[in-house]
Amino acid sequence: MDILNKVRETIQRYSMLSGRENVLIGLSGGPDSVCLLTILYKLRSDLNINLYAAYIDHGLRPAETPAEIEFCRELCNSKRIMFLTKAVDVKAYAKKNGLNKQEAARELRYKALNEIAHETGASKIALGHNADDQAETVLMRLIRGAGHSGLAGIPPVRNQKAAAIIRPLIEIERKEIEEFIEKEGAGFIVDSSNLGDEYLRNKLRSFIMPSLKKTNPDFIKTVLRTSDIFRDEERYFEVIVTKTLMKLIANKTGKTIELFLVPLETMDTVILRRVLRKAIDETSGLRGISFIHIEDIIKLIKKGKSGDRIYLPKNVRAIKGYSTMVITSEEPKRLGIYVMDAPGEIILKESSMIINSEIINNTELDDYRNGKETALIDADKANFPLIIRGRQSGDYFYPYGFGKRKKLQDYFVDEKIPRDERDTVPILTHNNNIVWVIGHRLDDRCRIDKSTKRILKLKLQPLKFKNGG
Repeated sequence: MDILNKVRETIQRYSMLSGRENVLIGLSGGPDSVCLLTILYKLRSDLNINLYAAYIDHGLRPAETPAEIEFCRELCNSKRIMFLTKAVDVKAYAKKNGLNKQEAARELRYKALNEIAHETGASKIALGHNADDQAETVLMRLIRGAGHSGLAGIPPVRNQKAAAIIRPLIEIERKEIEEFIEKEGAGFIVDSSNLGDEYLRNKLRSFIMPSLKKTNPDFIKTVLRTSDIFRDEERYFEVIVTKTLMKLIANKTGKTIELFLVPLETMDTVILRRVLRKAIDETSGLRGISFIHIEDIIKLIKKGKSGDRIYLPKNVRAIKGYSTMVITSEEPKRLGIYVMDAPGEIILKESSMIINSEIINNTELDDYRNGKETALIDADKANFPLIIRGRQSGDYFYPYGFGKRKKLQDYFVDEKIPRDERDTVPILTHNNNIVWVIGHRLDDRCRIDKSTKRILKLKLQPLKFKNGG
């Protein structure tokens, strides 16, 4: 079967096009995108479609880009296809969002193509991914660690709110594309970034794939069949997982998702793994979470205690609470600066607590000197103004009953205070000396004794928010 008929069958099998549509082709000038444009141009009447093409300039190869754009423009002009270009700043975007250049380029490329699709009225964006790309993707995910959804590979069709992504060449092998290009006498551009071996995909393409093809000449077809099976299973599980996740979400923002623990703790691992994957995929700020990290989160859910947490890449943390599991990439909160007077009340919103203060004369309250919920301080040793602040570099104090000086950092470590909570532990100070690590331990230098005349009594209460505020 020739390549035109194979592409036509792929389009029909996956219902990529329905006719009377504007289709935007992602055109880089490489053999895949040139082949895609040429084939869709030949099939345009049969498929009843209008074609547009777009080149996305990532700003990464300024010496090569002008020639690529000119090549693409001439190719489109020869076929009377409208050609558009859009420039994106990959380096700045990667730095701002903590992504590598490949991730940033991919996100910006899809964003730019969607914008152009909107401008041209295109309901479909056609990309040139081929069968070899599919096999390479499956192998990459297998090497890095992936479940069924990852091993399902690149979807032939990806529906989204904007134009749908279609990949008409997804079942065409690279050698078939090269043969077609040569037969057509069509030129193409070689992207220099595809020639090096600094990226895993390039290493697979240059060294591993040729060896696998020698071992099994039908290796690409074998991987395609396997990924098809995984996709079929994924479609089945997707319905179950979506319904399950809807009942689990307690709270969700762009960087955080909070899930009820009770169903999670007893859920079968097969479903739990998929629920977590979907929850993370649908939370834009939780990038960089791979299969192995999902397994770590499952272990935390099944075996962790309340308050336990794990630290994952890209500042993502998974925290097991009393009733929920929180997965977040939000920056840890940091306490502001507060001035204390007595009597009075201070609300520490960052620490979710209220501190009530009063001056008393009763010295029969020794039990409160440990500094947990209530603290008694010699008001003349630590006189006003008193400042509440977060920790600072070099902080130290003399923990009550300890007998010697201790670095605050060491104290936090010994007390197993999670590192993402340490900046919200309030520190009561006098002349920048620690008086009380609030909620934890008093400083011995300000303890009450027989000579104490005035006692500053401080009492903690939890801050209860209303209506999410």
